[in-house]
Amino acid sequence: QVQLVESGGGLVQAGDSLRLTCTGSGSTINTLFMSWFRQAPGQERVYVAGFSRTIWKSPIYGESAKGRFTISRDDSKKMLYLQMNSLKPEDTAVYYCAFASSGGGTYDYWGQGTQVTVSS
Repeated sequence: QVQLVESGGGLVQAGDSLRLTCTGSGSTINTLFMSWFRQAPGQERVYVAGFSRTIWKSPIYGESAKGRFTISRDDSKKMLYLQMNSLKPEDTAVYYCAFASSGGGTYDYWGQGTQVTVSS
C-alpha cells in the first residue's frame, strides 16, 4: 500500500521561500515517478515539477515554476522535495505530491496536499 504525506506549507510574504517535503511509504515507490502538482481555488490542478521519462532523471518544470522552483529527491529515503524561491501571490494553492506506479502519465496515488499562501 502506497501513502504520500506532504509537509512544509504555510503563510509567507511575497519574495519569501518555502521547502515542501513529500514522504512516501510502500515498497513500490520510486521517486523518479513522483511529481508535484498544485491547485488554486476555482482552477484546475496543474503540473509543477517532476522528472523526465525521455531524458532520464532530468528535472522538468511547469512554466510557472521555471527559474524559481527546484525539485530534488532521495530515493533511498523515499522523499521528494520542492524548494520554492521568490514566491508570488499567484503561487497560492494546495500543493500535492503524486506517484505514477506504472512509470507513465497516470498518477494513481496522491497525498492530502499542503496549503501554500503567499501574501502581497
